[in-house]
Amino acid sequence: MPKFAAGVVRFQRDVYPEKKPLFETLSKGQSPEALFITCSDSRIELGMLTQTEPGDLFVVRNAGNIVPPHSNSTGATTAAIEFAVGGLKVPHIVICGHTDCGAMKGAVAPEKLDALPHVRDWLGYSRAAVDIVAAIGGDLDDHARMLLLLEQNVILQLNHLKTHPTVAVALAMGTLQLHGWVYDIKDGEVYAYDEAANDFKPVSQRYAAQVKKYMDAHGHSHADA
Repeated sequence: MPKFAAGVVRFQRDVYPEKKPLFETLSKGQSPEALFITCSDSRIELGMLTQTEPGDLFVVRNAGNIVPPHSNSTGATTAAIEFAVGGLKVPHIVICGHTDCGAMKGAVAPEKLDALPHVRDWLGYSRAAVDIVAAIGGDLDDHARMLLLLEQNVILQLNHLKTHPTVAVALAMGTLQLHGWVYDIKDGEVYAYDEAANDFKPVSQRYAAQVKKYMDAHGHSHADA
């Protein structure tokens, strides 16, 4: 705890004064560009990964970056999605998985989670991804099979996301785009799902045109991307 308290002191002393105009604006409300659904894993630092500022992302974190299919049972993830899309009108939703995910390791072996019954039941929302990998990944080594599971879980959660009424309406109106990412912690690469190609590609390739346009508009060289 002293480490965190010291961090707050440094924030108040060094960071806040430099960004005071930003925080004054944020004190009046928020208008995030995206809802970002990712894992609770402590190694995922979204501000660092996406180089965003406070106010840019509305964040939902849980074990396994899971989105339960819509139902009449209210849960924190469901409520956050409804608020972000129906209330804040975010134009983008990103579901981001990551390598070495303990939740996905647990999803493969739920029998080992008897001492963590809530975790075991929660990971049932990834069951279809596990079954897909079992059906088509038999010839893969352990690393490739786990990567396939990470990708299939992201795709599955994107499909679950489409069952939420606010999401379905926004998609039908053309005001919302969905994105599936997998973050490789070791090499820093992020792979984005290309639905047309049914494949994951590096973000720099998947969004090449958008990145170039953004860099040109903000006066950055393309090498900075």
